Order: sequence, then C-alpha cells, then structure tokens
Amino acid sequence: MAALACALGWMGWCVLIGWIGHRLPMPLLRHDNLLTRPRPWGEAAGAYEKRLGIRHWKGWLPDAGNAFPGGVRKASLVSRDPARLERLIAETRRAELVHLSVWPFWLATLAWMPPWGVLINLLFATAFNLPCIWLQRFNRLRLQSALTRVASTPQARPSP
Repeated sequence: MAALACALGWMGWCVLIGWIGHRLPMPLLRHDNLLTRPRPWGEAAGAYEKRLGIRHWKGWLPDAGNAFPGGVRKASLVSRDPARLERLIAETRRAELVHLSVWPFWLATLAWMPPWGVLINLLFATAFNLPCIWLQRFNRLRLQSALTRVASTPQARPSP
C-alpha cells in the first residue's frame, strides 16, 4: 500500500509541478534567479561535458516541454535567431525550476514510509532529477555563449 501511495504521489506531484511550471509567465523566465543563476564557484559548459560526460547520455533524457497544450519542445526552438535562442534559454530555466521543485517530494514520504523507503525515494528523486538539472544548466551555458556570438556578429547587409 505504501508503494502505491508513493507511485501515485510522485505521479500527482510531477503533473502538478509540471502544470505550474508550464503556466510560469515568460517575463519571469527571461533572467536568472537565485536558483538558476550561475554558481559562485563558476560554471562552464566544458566542465559539465568533461566531468559528467553529458554529451554521451543527454540524448536519453526525455523532453516533456510539450506535455501540456501550448507547450514547446526545446528541440523545436534550435536556431541562430537571437529571439529563438532567448526563448530556448528561458525554457531551460523553466525545466530547471520544474525539476528543482519535483525533487523535494521525497520528503513527503516521511509521512508514511519507513526510513529505508524514504531513502529509496530520495535516491529515486535524485537519480531522476539531478541529470535533468545538469542538462538544463549545461544547455543554458552553451546557448548563452551562442547568443553572445550571434549578437556580436554583424548582420548581413542587403546588396544594393
């Protein structure tokens, strides 16, 4: 019975947090906040690639950006257009906030699970959310760099 409560709890919590994340207004996602800003020790996309081998496993993670009506798959925004890059960067923030908000549900299992069950839920929450958070941060760092390069490139002038 406790396992069923966990499964239903996780499903319900993920849907609720996903729906709330989907409803976040775009102006809120245009800039980093306390949770999404670069870490004080410095972050670089290369570090995620070198230390975590992120390019080897990132393709295995699903993109649930279009799970709700009106949502957008991040792959559909890939472009060199600055506006689309900014939207994609905002979507990485949305996804990171969703995964940061889903993760603490393991604490709710303290109410009905024995200690070993809570530990399993903590491990589950970490294993399924931390890689997604890393991926969003990695992608955002790469996209911000690309946006800087695109913005500094002179626009092609129309021929006379």
